Amino acid sequence: MDQRISIITLGVADLARSRAFYRRLGWQESSAGNDAIAFFQAGGIVLALYPRPELAKDAQAKDVTPSQAFAGFTLSFNARTRAEVDQVLDEAKTAGADILKAAQEAFWGGYSGYFSDPDNFAWEVAFNPSFPIDDEGTIHLPA
Repeated sequence: MDQRISIITLGVADLARSRAFYRRLGWQESSAGNDAIAFFQAGGIVLALYPRPELAKDAQAKDVTPSQAFAGFTLSFNARTRAEVDQVLDEAKTAGADILKAAQEAFWGGYSGYFSDPDNFAWEVAFNPSFPIDDEGTIHLPA
C-alpha cells in the first residue's frame, strides 16, 4: 500500500450547515459534489462532507449518535507563521466555529490552538518551525 491519504470524509449531521460553514471559511467547493456530498480540495488531499447516517451505512458500520465527546482524532491546518495561526482561528470563529483552545506556545516548540466545526470535529491550527510548508501548502517532514 502506498503511504498516502487521498480523502478525509466527515460524517456530518446537517450537510447544508456544514457545507455553509466551510464556505464561510473561504473554502472553494469542487463541482464534483452534489446535493448528497460536498468536496473541497485541501492541498494534496480532499475533504468530503457526507451525511453521517449515509456514511455509516456505506461503511456497514454501527452509527452511534454524535455527542460533545472527543472523536479521537484531529484535522490539522499547519500555518507558515504564528500570526497566521491567530488569523485562521479568528476566521474560524467568524465562520461560526467554537474555539476549543486559544493559540499558545506549545511544549514541542511551536504555536497552536484548536477550533471545532458544526459537528464538533476538532481542528488544530499550528505553526511548527520544524515542518516547512511549500507554496502549494504541502508539509515537508524531515527524512
